[in-house]
Amino acid sequence: MQRLLVICRHAESNDPFPLQPDFERELTKNGIQQARMTGQWMREHYQRIDTLLASPAPRASTTAKLLASKLYFDEQNIIYEPELYNARESTLANVLSKLPPEVTRILLVGHNPGITGLARTLTDQHIGYLEPAAAIAITMDLPSWQDIHLHSGKLMQQFSGS
Repeated sequence: MQRLLVICRHAESNDPFPLQPDFERELTKNGIQQARMTGQWMREHYQRIDTLLASPAPRASTTAKLLASKLYFDEQNIIYEPELYNARESTLANVLSKLPPEVTRILLVGHNPGITGLARTLTDQHIGYLEPAAAIAITMDLPSWQDIHLHSGKLMQQFSGS
């Protein structure tokens, strides 16, 4: 079955204030605009998604909400997965592997370096480090998401996010 995975890095975030935990960083005004532009690109090219998975960190969750609004995806249906915060590519793949088989179009909003690593692994291509709000679309022919570890995908499109 043909499956689509759109991987998006969170949009531009503020530098941390002294003693501010990394988790709490929020988007800049420019980051909000970046996320809206990325959402517009996704709507023009992919119209709909079945599931939106996001890190619960404010910079990723706000990016996910802005993307959802452009995709007419109910933000109450966004799945905030704590494991996605600064996750390695193996953790990201494990989270994806737990998705139900009827889900075919996924948007994943997370953090570098894990999301870039996942894109590189799934496409077996050298992909540059994803910039803020950059997105990459990958198609895979998988019987189920459990098989994501065994297959490579095909790079369909990239969007720079800025």
